[in-house]
Amino acid sequence: MKSTQTSAKSTSAVDEKHDGFTDEERGAMKERAKELRTAARRSPRAAKADAESEVLAKIAEMPEADRVLAERLHGIVKAGGPDLSPRLWYGMPAYAKNGKVVCFFQSAQKFKTRYATLGFSDQAALDEGTMWPTTYALTELTAADEARIGELIKKAVS
Repeated sequence: MKSTQTSAKSTSAVDEKHDGFTDEERGAMKERAKELRTAARRSPRAAKADAESEVLAKIAEMPEADRVLAERLHGIVKAGGPDLSPRLWYGMPAYAKNGKVVCFFQSAQKFKTRYATLGFSDQAALDEGTMWPTTYALTELTAADEARIGELIKKAVS
């Protein structure tokens, strides 16, 4: 009789750990796909008004702590970057110049993190030497924080 060897490695799906996308990341990708489909159906004239109302609606859906931050950031961005157009980006408020996202807000609740995030894309003119921050953690906004963000927005769009 021949003896058969079995692998010591389990092939059970229950034992395997999946290192792919989280449920939250998959949800953000689905929201982005929906945003692209919606934008493709809009006329250019309707796009701007619809996009801002979508951003405000998304902010209104956020839990209170994130909503307060997002509302204040929306006002700061609108004041500091009047040329920026609000739009959704992966289901979160973002602000674009010439169709390209310059900055965005990510709620803490979205990815179950302990802080919200204000981020800047490579389109933002924030260069300072060979290294500079592009993402900021937010837990609350003081008057000094608001002033600093306003400066960053003005520099980003310059």
